[in-house]
Amino acid sequence: MAARGPHRLLFDAWSLFYDAPPVQRLTYRPGQDAVVRALRERPPRRVLDVGCGTGQLAARLRRALPETEIVGCDFSRGMLRHARSRDPAVAFVQGDAQRLPFPGSHFDALVSTEAFHWFPDAAAALAEFHRVLAPGGRLLVALVNPPLEALSTLSRIGSRWLGEPFSWPTQARMRRSVERAGFRVDAQRRIFRLPAPLLFPTVLTEAHRV
Repeated sequence: MAARGPHRLLFDAWSLFYDAPPVQRLTYRPGQDAVVRALRERPPRRVLDVGCGTGQLAARLRRALPETEIVGCDFSRGMLRHARSRDPAVAFVQGDAQRLPFPGSHFDALVSTEAFHWFPDAAAALAEFHRVLAPGGRLLVALVNPPLEALSTLSRIGSRWLGEPFSWPTQARMRRSVERAGFRVDAQRRIFRLPAPLLFPTVLTEAHRV
């Protein structure tokens, strides 16, 4: 995930509350559960978790997929400090989603949960995801996909007004963006998650590099 100045400070501060049980249970756990289930069906050799935060999902993947190499990547030093103390067996790397510090075709799967909307240039991030995934590699991205473009626009304008801009694409727009980046979308699954599951549902987009 790319961020500068106050954005990095925001996430360094948020790392202090990120692991609170209510936050994890309501906000992050449902998407992570869906990713774990999907990867268990066909365990990959190497997985990259982009926007890994404090390493909750990366640590779960290491336990669920003991034969798989797990790498977590986040731009926030505060998040990574918590992640490294959570599971020293996972390789946690500081990096920018738009310029990932990994060689091409290195991973068999790439996951990102509740982080993609913070990337300033979604197309650049998807291009990097395509670059670091091996041919046939799986992409699993979970984030809020509003059902209407008007809600997507409203959330974007409101977040800019508050000083921390993000972009929640609709499900259809997310599919088009992923396909333009060189992936084939296999499924888009709606995930029940509070606090607004109807107006702002989380959707897991599953695709593979072609």
